Amino acid sequence: MEIENKRKLKERCALRRNIAKEFLAEFLGTFVLILFGCGSVAQTVLSRGTQGELLTIHIGFTLGVMMAVYIAGGVSGAHVNPAVSLAMVVLGRLKVAKFPVYVLAQFLGAFAGATAVFGMYYDAFMDYSGGVLTVTGSNATANIFASYPAKHLSILNGFVDQVIGTGSLVMCILAILDGKNIGAPRGMEPLVIGLIIMAIGVSMGLNCGYPINPARDLGPRLFTAVAGWGREVFSAAGHWWWIPVVGPMVGGVVGAVVYLLFIELHHTEPEKHQEEENNVKDKYEIITMS
Repeated sequence: MEIENKRKLKERCALRRNIAKEFLAEFLGTFVLILFGCGSVAQTVLSRGTQGELLTIHIGFTLGVMMAVYIAGGVSGAHVNPAVSLAMVVLGRLKVAKFPVYVLAQFLGAFAGATAVFGMYYDAFMDYSGGVLTVTGSNATANIFASYPAKHLSILNGFVDQVIGTGSLVMCILAILDGKNIGAPRGMEPLVIGLIIMAIGVSMGLNCGYPINPARDLGPRLFTAVAGWGREVFSAAGHWWWIPVVGPMVGGVVGAVVYLLFIELHHTEPEKHQEEENNVKDKYEIITMS
């Protein structure tokens, strides 16, 4: 009876169109990424460091990405990042028509994730800030949700930072998924992709906290704009907000092109590889017979 009920429920509720399934997968994957990632930042900041530190934030985003890939990977590929989606479009692995659908799902998922974090820690936010939500200052909390640059960072250097960081991310993802390279064991791809985030976090976080994802940064930033922090989230730090949006998009394409030109184009085709092996074998036999 239970199996029959499940079958009927699936017949009634299951989506028929693949693009709708992919939309939901990207939405939920990005939601989980923000829930764990920004949640780890919120716990660290709102506890004033007593229940978190920089390392726990790295771990939060690492596990957030890992779980997002496990959730959405089998349905949409778990891009959960517009920069990754754009890179896949450039490489011909994602149809152009699907790109805006993926990006919309990612931004909405990030917005919803930020909403969940704020709702979960609402009382803690009020206690920490005295009810005044600020973007800058000693009790600033906007940086829980979106990136803001360090005092030493210029706009140009910030842009370069995001290009390099996101380029590294996409390049490493392509290496992990490359069936003609070493790759990762089947089912372990989410874990290894999560470790990319850890590597970037511990090596590229000084300047602005490695947003490397337009949806991860702009979605929660939009939430803060409407949830009480106001327009300053866009004007702060010399209108910094567009850097973690445009920089990663450029970086994703750069990373994809670099991997394509340096590695993927030079893979030996299966037939050619077999022919080369046979030639080596023939030469070896000639040598041993002589």
